[in-house]
Amino acid sequence: MPHWPAPTFERTRHYHEALRQAGAEPLVVDGPQLPDEAAGLVLPGGVDVDPQRYGETVGPETQPPHEARDDHEFGLLAQALERDIPVLAVCRGHQLLNVALGGSLIQHIEGDGHRHAESGGALSGWHEVSLSEDGSLLANVYGKGRELRVNSRHHQGVTSDTLSPQLKAVGYSPDGLVEAAESGSHRWVVGVQWHPERPEMRPAADRLFEAFVEACRARD
Repeated sequence: MPHWPAPTFERTRHYHEALRQAGAEPLVVDGPQLPDEAAGLVLPGGVDVDPQRYGETVGPETQPPHEARDDHEFGLLAQALERDIPVLAVCRGHQLLNVALGGSLIQHIEGDGHRHAESGGALSGWHEVSLSEDGSLLANVYGKGRELRVNSRHHQGVTSDTLSPQLKAVGYSPDGLVEAAESGSHRWVVGVQWHPERPEMRPAADRLFEAFVEACRARD
């Protein structure tokens, strides 16, 4: 995992706990190089990706760019994809994966359907995600055609129109956002817009981390 601290009301330790529960030991990466011993890469949630990365200016609702974090995580992702090691991209990570592979983002989703509760801050919103019927990686984890109840803590998103041509949408929210996507040219690359690491999503989401760890072990 990259070393950047989680924003307010996010907890990096939740990722570490989920990975350890699945049988892996997290490796925090501070420098620009993905260590040789890294068997996979988790891209966590966090601040908005700089819109300049997909050819747009910063919109009025978009957070100020964090250039150092963007540089670091885009660089680690490029190395992971080059080495074809598993990637699990969560929330910001899902969006970053899409941008890195040539897609773009909706800079602000109108309404509160995908955001956490403003009054409590730590509370997640909730909605359904419909998984595709085909043999995708997520369908293998949860079962094809499943309806998942997921937490939601984002104000930007990916649509069919902004999705990278290198990714395949495998999960949609009721309002049509791409909530899960996978690479068709890599062994195991999955992006999810929700937060499977958070306690309210577990133990049901443990199987996603278990599948990621199993794919990491398969490299050997």
